[in-house]
Amino acid sequence: MAGKSWSFADDRRVIELAKASKSLEEAARIMKRTPERIRKVAMRLGVSFKSERKTKR
Repeated sequence: MAGKSWSFADDRRVIELAKASKSLEEAARIMKRTPERIRKVAMRLGVSFKSERKTKR
């Protein structure tokens, strides 16, 4: 299954969202991508996201 192509601008956006302390799920919604895709890209870029599951009370 082919998704949307990925660009350098998308990489920059992932980094910005991670630095803004967004959750993986929030970043996925903002970028209209799957959380799995965002997670893989974040790992490649060396950034990490917190998970929504840990922050809900």
